[in-house]
Amino acid sequence: PGDAPWSLIPMTFAVFLAVNWWASWYPGAEPGGGGYIAQRMFACKNERHAMLAGLWYNCAHYALRPWPWIIAGLCGIALYGNTLIWNGKPDPELPYVQLILDHLPIGWRGLLMAAFAAAYMSTISTQLNWGASYLVNDVYRPFVRRNENARNEVMVARVTTIVVLALSVLITMMFDTVKDAWEFVIAVGSGTGLVLILRWLWWRINAWSEIVSMISAFVISTLIFTLASDLGFGPKLLLTVGGTTVAWIAATFLTRPESPETLRGFCERVNPPGRGWGGFAAQETPFHLGPRLCAWSCGLAVVYGVLFGVGNLLIGTNSTGWTLLVIALFGALGLAAAL
Repeated sequence: PGDAPWSLIPMTFAVFLAVNWWASWYPGAEPGGGGYIAQRMFACKNERHAMLAGLWYNCAHYALRPWPWIIAGLCGIALYGNTLIWNGKPDPELPYVQLILDHLPIGWRGLLMAAFAAAYMSTISTQLNWGASYLVNDVYRPFVRRNENARNEVMVARVTTIVVLALSVLITMMFDTVKDAWEFVIAVGSGTGLVLILRWLWWRINAWSEIVSMISAFVISTLIFTLASDLGFGPKLLLTVGGTTVAWIAATFLTRPESPETLRGFCERVNPPGRGWGGFAAQETPFHLGPRLCAWSCGLAVVYGVLFGVGNLLIGTNSTGWTLLVIALFGALGLAAAL
């Protein structure tokens, strides 16, 4: 992409396919779960409904919703190719805008702009409120003013929201394109994903593991994007993941583990899978990681089978498309058996 050498494009694709899904934290797609997923789960009637809702979300979000964007992108390539110039060079992001200007009626164009504005403001308000709540509940309340009244905490949250917004604007001015901003966001969260996964499977993960992973990922990725801006995205991500992983593993073994009481209480509430919890789990708690891995594999078959199956049907390769949809069907049957 862009001016990157062709030799870096396969590496970037390989990083997205084999590294990014487990190594990077991203809002709404955290490798080990997070606030977005928890909100959806807590809104469900029971655990089974939560699992089904999570499956539907992943299918709708990753298998169905991308296709309008993909079709629009393919149409833009077919209609405009590399003829749209920005700052003296072809810009692959412009065909989307040009399609809107050339082929969308005025009424639909206004509706699309309103949808863009609503999606943008929804995301911005979520992130600002989320950031303010973190700073107030996890920093201000426990370390600055422990017995502060609610009115003052609300005022601190409002001031914090303005500060976070100002810092966000300053950071945004560092980037020339949306692609650069996305790459930076992904890189900032690189290396933390493995901690978020292992905290469910390994008793030795503690708070310092997560704190060091977040700080080191931010510092390393910022240095790489500043000092090696011409480096391809794939190498940038690999360097960030490698450095962050070394940092949080060292922090894990250099700091004290959580107390046995905390670990046993966690096991009683969560019933984590695998053998990484040793003697902290209750004796009667079964450790069956295999069925969960099988369900995970079936879920991947469903999502990717539908995604690429529908795509192949749309572009005319029907045999491949139907084969992938059959694979997705078998994955769905496997999930039904696991649930």
